[in-house]
Amino acid sequence: MAAEANEGKALETTVDGISYQRIPVKTRLVGPDDDIVEVVTTFAREHIVDGDIVFVTEKIVAITQGRAYPVNSIKTRPLARFLSKYVTKTSYGIGLGMPETMEMALRECGTPRIMFAAAVSVVSKLLGRSGDFYRIAGEKARAIDGPTRHTIPPYNSHVVLGPERPDDVANELKTALGGRVDVMVVDINDLGGNILGNTLGHSKDDHMVRVLKDNPLGQKHQSTPIGIIRTIA
Repeated sequence: MAAEANEGKALETTVDGISYQRIPVKTRLVGPDDDIVEVVTTFAREHIVDGDIVFVTEKIVAITQGRAYPVNSIKTRPLARFLSKYVTKTSYGIGLGMPETMEMALRECGTPRIMFAAAVSVVSKLLGRSGDFYRIAGEKARAIDGPTRHTIPPYNSHVVLGPERPDDVANELKTALGGRVDVMVVDINDLGGNILGNTLGHSKDDHMVRVLKDNPLGQKHQSTPIGIIRTIA
């Protein structure tokens, strides 16, 4: 396969003295009626070689699990509207900074946990610290994606939750691909990321985040929610 990078993205990177290719894999639009195993095997199998690592975005996994909700279908409570006003918004995504995403965080994580995270965050900011809200709220809150211009329609008007059982999904995909490759379910954007599911074992998560930190995939017209990491000999 002649590997091609997405526009504006680098195909290769070097981390800890090891060079890698990060090969985007183009798919069709994926919806809630699709099966993630069928999608990944259909589009990735022909491109892999033994020893590769296939990585799949958390969003495509969550969508196939029925965890994407149109914004206009989410009824927000006053607490969600209040808390969302105090969330720091980034240049990349809105996070929990809108009532609908905050409402889903309250449902996913529980009101007591979100309230505690918010209270600690207020104190932390007074002390010059940042990031405590998500550290306390946890991965479920961190993984919630709001609608952004970076996302392919119709999901640019949806709230997408984090995927369920990401480690199990990674293992199912590895089996479906014949055990020839390892698989990761990743939450990567232009500001950083997390490894949610991993057949390599989570001791390698920090290294793999650095391999992918410049976000070689694309979620809009690129339609590349799957990628392949290949060590360069």
